[in-house]
Amino acid sequence: MSDGPSRPMRIGRISYTNAWPVFHHFDASALREPAEIVSELPAALNRKLRQGEIDMAAISSYAFGLSSESYYLLPNLSVSANGRVQSILLFLKSPLEQVINGTIALTTASATSVNLLKIIMEKFYGGKPTYEDAEPSLGPMLENADAALLIGDHAIRASWEQHGYRVLDLGEVWNVWTGHWMTFAVWAVRREAAEANPEAVRAIYDGLIESKRRASENLEPIVEKAMQQIGGTSEYWYNYFANLCHDFGPQQKAGLSLYFRYAQELGLIDRPVELLELPLPRVAENFI
Repeated sequence: MSDGPSRPMRIGRISYTNAWPVFHHFDASALREPAEIVSELPAALNRKLRQGEIDMAAISSYAFGLSSESYYLLPNLSVSANGRVQSILLFLKSPLEQVINGTIALTTASATSVNLLKIIMEKFYGGKPTYEDAEPSLGPMLENADAALLIGDHAIRASWEQHGYRVLDLGEVWNVWTGHWMTFAVWAVRREAAEANPEAVRAIYDGLIESKRRASENLEPIVEKAMQQIGGTSEYWYNYFANLCHDFGPQQKAGLSLYFRYAQELGLIDRPVELLELPLPRVAENFI
């Protein structure tokens, strides 16, 4: 799908805090080529990029796997964690032994987290739960379920509540079982957009890398924004962002490749996934 070469490049921005360090200092209006931002939840960005409604985006890793033949990965950009991630959380109303063959209420906001949960439940714990989609509100989710999966800011807010439920951090569970990083989101560009508008894509990429660099040097404005919009303390948010990695190097790629292999073994993806990056000169590495 294309509106012609004159329209602005459309960039999908995840609205969750875990992607803020890459986007906070990014200014589409300052680019040499015209561009516009589309801010959505991951599921909506996944769909819009797949259908060509946007040209490049931060998307769920699983969504990249489903359509990898249509995309390039943007180098050195991801949302990853080597252990606790604090925003991909399974709240257990029942004992884990019951949950693994019980009913789990799922947020529909991110396919990566849902399928990571299935890998954990079925491959690691040997269970076979029933999964039910639900709106992301902990109380109603647990009315008729043994556990509930929340992600992003919904998970963060629920983790602050005095609900008494046991909480599993899926990033931590993945790391304990595999020893690997887990990559929850990647930045991808449609191949046709990259080939038709290489200069625009490069300008956007450089802007994202520069935003990530500036955020890594000073998290204070992002922490302040999180406190204002979501709540919590500065200590919580500094710790939260410290647990996240927005690079995409060999360790992150190894963990993501293992995730895709397990997903294929469980029939969640029907073919191997190639992590093909956008061919770029190695200029931007100075920013990493």
